[in-house]
Amino acid sequence: MKRRQFITLLGGAAAAWPLAARAQQPAMPIVGFVTGRSPEESARLGAAFRKGLNETGYIEGQNVMIQYHWLEGQYNRLPSLMTDLVSRRVAVIATLVNAAALAAKAATTTTPIVFLVAEDPVKLGLVANLARPGSNATGMNIFFAELVAKRLGLLHDLVPKAVRVAVLVNPGNTTNAEATLREIPEAARGLGLQIQVINASTSREIDAAFATLVRDRAEALFVAPDAFSSAGASSLRRSRRAMRFRPLIPLARLSKSAD
Repeated sequence: MKRRQFITLLGGAAAAWPLAARAQQPAMPIVGFVTGRSPEESARLGAAFRKGLNETGYIEGQNVMIQYHWLEGQYNRLPSLMTDLVSRRVAVIATLVNAAALAAKAATTTTPIVFLVAEDPVKLGLVANLARPGSNATGMNIFFAELVAKRLGLLHDLVPKAVRVAVLVNPGNTTNAEATLREIPEAARGLGLQIQVINASTSREIDAAFATLVRDRAEALFVAPDAFSSAGASSLRRSRRAMRFRPLIPLARLSKSAD
């Protein structure tokens, strides 16, 4: 199932659960929609979310309002953003990134939260169990974190002679970074790889990361799944060309066709 289909289902869940409970209220319900990417990169995801709402009878501007919040990798904005959404008494908070779901959970025990996360929501502490969430949060797991070892194996298949592998993570996205760094060491040992972790949270830091790759003679690059990494894809390509890095750096990540 493509990611857009998951987002459509998420929109349906947002409508079926908290919005339906407020259908009889005179004021139009408001959905707080939070994604880690930019408006341009999130356009298709937003459209899929609206489609899910539409399929359950909720049309933006007619019987529901959507407040869009684009983090663009700036996860430090989350605590204040969630506090603001709760104070505005939104009907539901819909999140498409682990850190946003956790920030929403920390901000409220009453406002409904619908999430799409990349790791087991039970391990993250979002729900008590998958069958009976038992709280104000529910949603879906798309298993990105669980695929870290398989993606590293794919990178190894693409460049089997590479031994020194750099792992680029965004420390600002704590949950995704921790999940990647938790799974990578054992997978790397099994493949006989040497891992070097490089942190980058801005385009400038991505440029610096590539200078480090050249200096330390890394032979391949593994990019952790992260909204900023998607937003910084142009920086990755630009830095690779500028450094004339050889061999070619394969980015073991999901393609845009999976969005």
